Amino acid sequence: MLDLIRWRLHCDPCLLEMGLGVRILHGSMDRKSRDAALKDFREDKRVRVLLMSLKSGGVALNLTVASHVFLVDNWWNPAAEMQAIDRTHRLGQHRCIRAVRFIAEGTVEERVLQLQEKKRLVFDGTVGRDAGSLKMLTEDDMASLFT
Repeated sequence: MLDLIRWRLHCDPCLLEMGLGVRILHGSMDRKSRDAALKDFREDKRVRVLLMSLKSGGVALNLTVASHVFLVDNWWNPAAEMQAIDRTHRLGQHRCIRAVRFIAEGTVEERVLQLQEKKRLVFDGTVGRDAGSLKMLTEDDMASLFT
């Protein structure tokens, strides 16, 4: 997915004219390439886009130079997505953060979003002690979470 987005950004004449720099960060990169991409994103004013896989945006990554997060490859675990958003919302961030999740209608992504909502309701109803959340779940909803 990241390669498709990068390809599109590089082919758009308007973006090319603007000199929009793009870097990519994914799990198969070696440390040197990863560090170079992050340094470019933080320090090079022309590099305005960092395409990053969810799994490569792990612990201790600080992206406070970013102000927009676009989730295009949704994950069944909402905590992983929130962690990705939190990379931009750290100490030192002085701008508002805008996070946008892209969901294709009628796809498995839509079902993943529904699953995330059910998991959130279970969490709120148990750990968060919000009994109203559990009442919103049907018996089938609960069964689907454990199968």
